[in-house]
Amino acid sequence: MNAFDFAPLFRTAIGFDRLARMVDSTLASDVSYPPYNIEKTGEDSYRLTMAVAGFGPDDIEITAKDNTLLVTGRPGSEAPKSEVLYRGIAGRAFERRFVLADHIVVEGADLQNGLLHVGLKRVVPEALKPRRIAITGQNGAPKLANDGAGADARVQAA
Repeated sequence: MNAFDFAPLFRTAIGFDRLARMVDSTLASDVSYPPYNIEKTGEDSYRLTMAVAGFGPDDIEITAKDNTLLVTGRPGSEAPKSEVLYRGIAGRAFERRFVLADHIVVEGADLQNGLLHVGLKRVVPEALKPRRIAITGQNGAPKLANDGAGADARVQAA
């Protein structure tokens, strides 16, 4: 495995400590288990699907905090009923972190057929949405757009 040392970069950068933590945690974690898909299901909606075979709803915990989605799985303490000769289905504990963009909220989660589906949606507050501002003329009346004839049409105050 290749080791990257980002220390020289972060010694000269100010305010990038969150980025440094993300890079360190990504390089340190097992990025292959459990496998997952991220789908865009609409203009502002997404679905995260994770393959969690062998885990039940009580074995999985989902937490959203500070633009981070944390999915943790701990296998149940059920004793095996027989001797396992080969284990191809991983049932080990896992912790998977996803960085969420601003205004992304978790709508809900669903576990079906060994797949965990987490619904995500972008909900931008009304105050942050772009809005059109009317331009008023010198007399305080709204100014209309050019009518195409080259002359400005203005609303006359009654």
